Amino acid sequence: MNVKQIENKYFMPTYKRSDLIVKKAKGQFIWDDKGKKYLDFFSGISVCNLGHSNGAVIKAAKKQLDLFAHASNLYYAPAQIELGAQLAKKFGGKVFLANSGAEANEGAIKLARKWGLLNPAKDAAKRYEIISFDNSFHGRTMATMAATGQKKFHDYLKPLQEKFVFAQFNNINSVEKLINDKTAAVIIELVQGEGGLFTAEKQFVKDLRDLCVKNNLLLIFDEIQCGIGRTGKFFAYQNYGVKPDIVTLAKSLANGLPLGALIAGDKCKDAFTYGDHGSTFGGNPVACAAANAVLKQMSPAFLSKASQTAKYFHNKLKELQKKYKVINEVRGIGLICGLDLKINGKDIAAKCLDKGLIINCTHDTVLRFLPPLIITEKDVDAAVKIIDEVFAQLK
Repeated sequence: MNVKQIENKYFMPTYKRSDLIVKKAKGQFIWDDKGKKYLDFFSGISVCNLGHSNGAVIKAAKKQLDLFAHASNLYYAPAQIELGAQLAKKFGGKVFLANSGAEANEGAIKLARKWGLLNPAKDAAKRYEIISFDNSFHGRTMATMAATGQKKFHDYLKPLQEKFVFAQFNNINSVEKLINDKTAAVIIELVQGEGGLFTAEKQFVKDLRDLCVKNNLLLIFDEIQCGIGRTGKFFAYQNYGVKPDIVTLAKSLANGLPLGALIAGDKCKDAFTYGDHGSTFGGNPVACAAANAVLKQMSPAFLSKASQTAKYFHNKLKELQKKYKVINEVRGIGLICGLDLKINGKDIAAKCLDKGLIINCTHDTVLRFLPPLIITEKDVDAAVKIIDEVFAQLK
């Protein structure tokens, strides 16, 4: 049996895979089992921000693996402690390390509810409600699915875990109307990666911060997909001049190894105590060693260069928009960007794959681009050329 037949026989059909069988990957390129080379503008869903098989990351992971792979969070692992300290210093506060973005967000939800119990509003026993947003996506655990503002994910999960309510993205009045004496927090993605690449407006984010301060609420920024340099800043919120009380990270944190982080600021960093939360594999030493190597490469010069390439890419996408009426708009910020179309974009993504370009279609009509931050203008030109050719063939 070939790999597709084996998958059909032994795996639950939870992933709609393309025909691509990955043989190897290096930098911004992937090769299939037949030796065909692809330019990767998806990075494993914003995971390999430093490109595939990054030398420093591999070296750090191998070095840790030679020492030990796991020893339990009941003991100290230096690589883990080093990473936690680095992240906490970058944000200001304390950190909890998990295995994934969903787990990081799950931890943020639990922390917000614990904080709400410790800081009840007047005449209320506790606060536990969390305001999320339409089109949001926060993960696939029961709690993070309930916090996700896309009904298509909810159908078979009902009754959903309470209590999450949904405001309109970029509409501060809709947020204010949902606040009551049981509200504990607001959770938001500054760029809705799975929800169509809608980007939060600067004034809205500032108003949201003010509203949370006024009502003594925690503000949580989910930066699972848009953090760690993808917007041109290490944290996406640094583009807004607004700092949250909690930020969550994952995906590209260890450049391919499973790792997530929940970082809490002064307002709530001490809400968790012994036994409140935990994870057997969270903060795995090998993944943490890889993440330490990632952070060392996220220099201001590196991020500046990625920002310049992002601007070049956006300009090229705007040229495509002028050329083809089927394109509604260019969305996103930095190297989390896309094209909103008047038609379904899945066939376009598939045709790009046939031509050697890996992209993604999300929300049915949005072509999503999440290239490694190491791409060059030459790579952008090659990608845009393929996209142009595919659009030119549309009837």
